[in-house]
Amino acid sequence: MKVSVLGTGVIGKSWVALFLAHKLKVSVYDCKPNYETDLIQFIESTSDSFDALDLPLPDLNLLKICGTAAQAVSGASFIQENLPEKLEIKHATYREIEKYLLDNAIVLSSTSGFSLKDLQKGFDDPSRIIIAHPFNPPHLIPLVEVFGDTTTKDDAVNQVLNFYESLGKTPIALKKSVPGHIANRLQAVLWQETLALARDGVASLEDIDKAVAAGPGLRWAVFGPNQLFALAAGDRGLNGFIEHLGSRFESWWATAGQVVLDNDMLDLIASSELANQSPLKQSHLIKKRDDFLISMISKARKAEQ
Repeated sequence: MKVSVLGTGVIGKSWVALFLAHKLKVSVYDCKPNYETDLIQFIESTSDSFDALDLPLPDLNLLKICGTAAQAVSGASFIQENLPEKLEIKHATYREIEKYLLDNAIVLSSTSGFSLKDLQKGFDDPSRIIIAHPFNPPHLIPLVEVFGDTTTKDDAVNQVLNFYESLGKTPIALKKSVPGHIANRLQAVLWQETLALARDGVASLEDIDKAVAAGPGLRWAVFGPNQLFALAAGDRGLNGFIEHLGSRFESWWATAGQVVLDNDMLDLIASSELANQSPLKQSHLIKKRDDFLISMISKARKAEQ
């Protein structure tokens, strides 16, 4: 199978590495000059990750660097679009590629901010585009949020779900379009409360991060909150949990913090260590994040066998 990747930023180049590791032919285009150098360096840097996960290494012989978006999509069954989050750029590219698409090709947008209706306006035939939003980095994080509407081609969503499942991903189909999809909305609400707690002097941003990573974050890596709360009530399940702690949660919801990113909040953030990290420390933390993810994913896969 041949796939195409448009845009090779942080998300796009991670998709390329994943596709190549699964022995797919990948044609790539990016408007940035000399983007292939950075892309290849990134792909080569993922070798240890794929090796640790007992997956084949990305095969650079299957990679084709293209000079235009039209050339990249020619003959591809799936087109993973990771262009900048500017609607005019996406629409211009859609208009450029549409006449070169295979009749059964599906365009998969990694957008985190635009609705499907926003994206469809860039096509004469809007039935061929679907939202397929990954989590960073896509070559490691399994989640893909997939959304198609009544305009979408029949069975296209199922084709997309099957495609990602074949790559070891965990795709979920959204039943309704909401800004930010699912996971980003959950992140946004959690971040709002962390900023409010820091603003109100409860704890520093750094210590709030520790509270999440050393506490519920570990459990969230196994199950979502609904399943975890159901387990907390034993054989009484989620209903039992609500009977026991539902009213307390309601009181916490009622007092949840509301924040705006005004000057005071920006000053608070700027004063934290998180706003003043050197490139060297950033690289170290990214490696630490990825090594931990690889370790968790590898152990989870072995446990399931």
